[in-house]
Amino acid sequence: MKKIILATNNKHKVQEINDILKDSGYELFSLSDAGINVEIEEDKDTLEGNALKKAEEVFEIAKIPTLADDTGLFVNALNGEPGVYSSRYAGENATYDDNCKKLLSELKDVEDENRCAYFKTIICYYVSENKYFLFEGICKGRLIKEKKGENGFGYDPLFIPDGYDKTYSEMNDLEKNSLSHRAKSLEAFKNFLLK
Repeated sequence: MKKIILATNNKHKVQEINDILKDSGYELFSLSDAGINVEIEEDKDTLEGNALKKAEEVFEIAKIPTLADDTGLFVNALNGEPGVYSSRYAGENATYDDNCKKLLSELKDVEDENRCAYFKTIICYYVSENKYFLFEGICKGRLIKEKKGENGFGYDPLFIPDGYDKTYSEMNDLEKNSLSHRAKSLEAFKNFLLK
């Protein structure tokens, strides 16, 4: 089997990616699986920039094809915030809960019909020195006023995808993986691999 290293130690993300790519003929490793202990600062001002930076830095260490992603939640009523700063919206060492609380606080005076948002994931597949490919996935939806559901991570308990009446966190993995932003970018990546 061909090997790909995932530029993350986020167990939720690793599981989600493994579920979606399970029949691709590739074996996936997290940083910890590969014995790599590196903290990469996401200091670029675009998702593309962060995904590329992470993929490139891990590739330099591992010397095998590397998959990195960056995801943001873009809220219309907040002019696109938190966007590229989604994971550290409430501060550098913010928890998922801290970020959700800050978002709810920022949206406290925003009416339901103006709580539109979308998740966007950019995946960078870095295959060799300066050779890489980018894949995008977007899921549009709206934000509710209090957290609902136990599954998922990040802003999942606040986000209801268009056409649904439950949050990402109220969905099982199969449901979420059929429509999420990360799933869409990974499907594009999987189709690329299978070609």
